[in-house]
Amino acid sequence: MWQVLACGAVVFPGLFFVFRKILPAVFKHWTDADVVLVSERLVSSIHAVMATTAGIIVVSSCSSNIIYDRHWLATYFVIWYGVPYMTYDIFAMYLSHYYRYHVKGHEDYKQHSLRTINSFVRREFLLVLHHIALLTILLPITLFFRKDQGDFFIGCLFLTELSTPFVSLGKILIQLSLQDCWLHKANGGMVLLTFFMCRIALFPFMYWMYGHHYGIPLHAVPFHLPLATNLGNCCILAPQLYWFVLLVRKGYRLYLRSRGAPPAKED
Repeated sequence: MWQVLACGAVVFPGLFFVFRKILPAVFKHWTDADVVLVSERLVSSIHAVMATTAGIIVVSSCSSNIIYDRHWLATYFVIWYGVPYMTYDIFAMYLSHYYRYHVKGHEDYKQHSLRTINSFVRREFLLVLHHIALLTILLPITLFFRKDQGDFFIGCLFLTELSTPFVSLGKILIQLSLQDCWLHKANGGMVLLTFFMCRIALFPFMYWMYGHHYGIPLHAVPFHLPLATNLGNCCILAPQLYWFVLLVRKGYRLYLRSRGAPPAKED
């Protein structure tokens, strides 16, 4: 098992290291912050493609009986790549945060310290909490508490990563100063569409599928499920709604800017 776990623990940091070596040779004017940010986003996109592919396989294989159908990827993808990636990504996000302020000459960011770590956690609290919750809540549920049921729903949760490559592409295009090109605008539309479909609408869909399996209406499904299940889904869904609102507001400001209108005043 440890050899399998080490697979993901090597793949993601390894890719991050390779990108950090290659990108400065291609984009010689980039700062360390630019290189780390794009490297992090490229690795995130690779993991997202892997997770989405695994999700499609699991969902399509377990659609005949969404409660009892099994597929080995539902469990082993979490062990092989989910846990190592989430652990790595916290570190990569910290590096991106550190170098962003380091290149700006902030006094506290001359070297790594507890102060820089504390600043990162405070500024990126929701993202850090999201990663830790997946490691401490979703992992135990996936491995120990499902009683070999619900692989279909684990596959659905893998599909939430579908929006990540589009989010990453948007940041990379901005890094390349291509934020005004048609590709960035089209990508923005895909970000909103995939984020809404796979991170928000996905949850009513899973409740509907559960109700369809047991022959109960959608509005009655929450009362048919354990309280812990509903609370867990709410904890996952709440930050997605928050991030979606931020994306919509950002998209609206970009739309106003493209029309030559003054940007909306931020709260």
